[in-house]
Amino acid sequence: MYKHLFFDLDHTLWDFDRNSAESIAELYEQHRLADLGVPSAEDFSEKFIEVNRRLWRAFDLNELTHAYIRENRFPMVLDALGITDSIGFPDLNEGYLSLLPRKAHLTEAARDLLDYLHGRYDMHIITNGFDDIQALKLVSSDIAHYFTHVVTNEKSGGYKKPDPRIFEFALNIAGANVKESLMIGDNYEADIRGAQSVGLDTVFYNPKGEVVEIPATHDIRHWQELIELL
Repeated sequence: MYKHLFFDLDHTLWDFDRNSAESIAELYEQHRLADLGVPSAEDFSEKFIEVNRRLWRAFDLNELTHAYIRENRFPMVLDALGITDSIGFPDLNEGYLSLLPRKAHLTEAARDLLDYLHGRYDMHIITNGFDDIQALKLVSSDIAHYFTHVVTNEKSGGYKKPDPRIFEFALNIAGANVKESLMIGDNYEADIRGAQSVGLDTVFYNPKGEVVEIPATHDIRHWQELIELL
């Protein structure tokens, strides 16, 4: 039924939370952040994930820019940890972006999934992440070769999920039509609702069993379910 599979990257195939936690722990040790008042690497990572998710959600809704995220997320994390004076702190965002995309952890069974699908379908990525960062993540985790096209908001002319125009752009460059294409992602608003707006069938990668208002075409907890579905 399907010829083209469009995947989200972060949290769907690439294990953002695990890779981020490792990067944060390394920053914590490298820069001796305990001496600067950061309670622990675990607290630092937990608060970062919370703040970062909130900022990216706002980015998806066109409420702020990539530049805002890069400039403000670590000051916001430190503030949330009770550190209001960041004088003496290194450029944590620069260090984080140097470490993070070089991490290679994928979500559970994602590589088995890609191995199975490779050669059976044309596969592509649609991501709201930074162009250079996402490219490095794909190379570092050794999955770039699975995908024909990687569509970012930069490559699409500034459109980002859930804007229907990024999905239309991806379909166009892939030479795909809606009826033969499937969008797969973990973000209900950006991936699922966005894809539904152009008529795409959708797979909600939903390992936590989130209850949503308008169901995706398929709702799965584990990648084996997608293999069985296809």
